[in-house]
Order: sequence, then C-alpha cells, then structure tokens
Amino acid sequence: MARPGAACQPPARRVMVAARALLFWALVYSYCGVCACIAGLRLLWSIGRRPGETFRWVMRENPPACLNDPSLGTHCYVRIKDSGLRFHYVAAGERGKPLMLLLHGFPEFWYSWRHQLREFKSEYRVVALDLRGYGETDAPSHKENYKLDFLITDIKDILESLGYNKCVLIGHDWGGMIAWLVAICYPEMVTKLIVVNFPHPSVFTGSEKFIYQPDHWNREERMQINSRGY
Repeated sequence: MARPGAACQPPARRVMVAARALLFWALVYSYCGVCACIAGLRLLWSIGRRPGETFRWVMRENPPACLNDPSLGTHCYVRIKDSGLRFHYVAAGERGKPLMLLLHGFPEFWYSWRHQLREFKSEYRVVALDLRGYGETDAPSHKENYKLDFLITDIKDILESLGYNKCVLIGHDWGGMIAWLVAICYPEMVTKLIVVNFPHPSVFTGSEKFIYQPDHWNREERMQINSRGY
C-alpha cells in the first residue's frame, strides 16, 4: 500500500528520492565489488608465490583461547554404556536446577550456544552438547552410525547420564530436527521444546501427519506413538 500523500509529491522530489536510493545501492554494490576484487587478487598472489601452502591443511597445536573461557561454563565428558561413545559438553549453572539441553546445527559445535550459556545459567543447568561426530565428541567412522535412531537415543542417554528425566530442549538447524524427533518419541522427557531454523518433519514427508517409528521399537511402542497423533 502506498504511503498517504506519496502520489502528491512533486516530480522533482520523487526524482530526488529515486536518485538517492540509486546512489545508495550503487555505493553498496561498488564496495562489495571492490572487496571481492581485493580478496581475489590476494588469493591469486598467494597461489602464484606459494601454491603449495595456499591450500595446505594446518592443524592447530592449541585450541583458540575463546573455547577455554571459564565464563562459558565447565568442559565435561560422559561415556554412554550402550554405544560406548564419549560425549563432550559444556555446562553452566548450578546442579539441581532445571536442565536446558542445547543441540547445535551443522557444521557447528557447542560454541554456537555461548551466549545462551551465559544468559540462562542463573535459572537453569545449561548444557551445550557436542553431537555425535562433532567437536570433541567421538566420531564413528561408518555412516550407519549416524542414523536418526542413534542420534535420538544419544539424547535420551545423555539426559539420563546427567541425572535428569526431563529438560527444556532447544535445537538449531540439524539439532532442531533431532529435537523434534526426541519430543515425538519421548514426550515425557521434554517440558518445553524450542526449535530454531528447522520446520516440523512433516514438511519433508509431504504429509500433514508425520509418524516416526525407530527400527528397534516393538509393536506396542508403535501403537503408542500412533495414538499420540504425530
């Protein structure tokens, strides 16, 4: 809808407004173009002088200092008996407070939640987990070890290992997908569900009704999940 009085503006003013907008965007795109050219020239210069080092993979001897910032929380490890995998997480807030479990996206790790660790530690026991295959958590080599069944069970086992039977579950991106499915499969373990940047899984099935049934569930468990109407 046009703004009131827009049509009544004199032609000279309309031309001036259009010219200012054109100049603004010309400056924005020119600046982006100059930055891209500089970056391209630097890359070409590096390739010309040191082609072997330009794309060389360099391993850090020590992690960045920001990862060891004590204000973010405490680095902890837990080994799950069933899978045998060791999981890494950073925890902030007093033990015994309600648990807030944070699941990062791809290709991220616990550090994505650094602001939330600081913000919510006064009210919750905040745990930012490195999911299976990310960060300092063990990474099985076979792709079969990354099926959704295993990823969902990981969250259930982590929750129990932390001494909780329920939590506020927050997921972003791929972690959001896992959070959705944990809430569907184990609703009694989720007091609140917050998903960022990931729609309900039914979007990917083309169906209004989404039913996820892990391979290891028996007939009774399948009937229970169907009765919930997910």
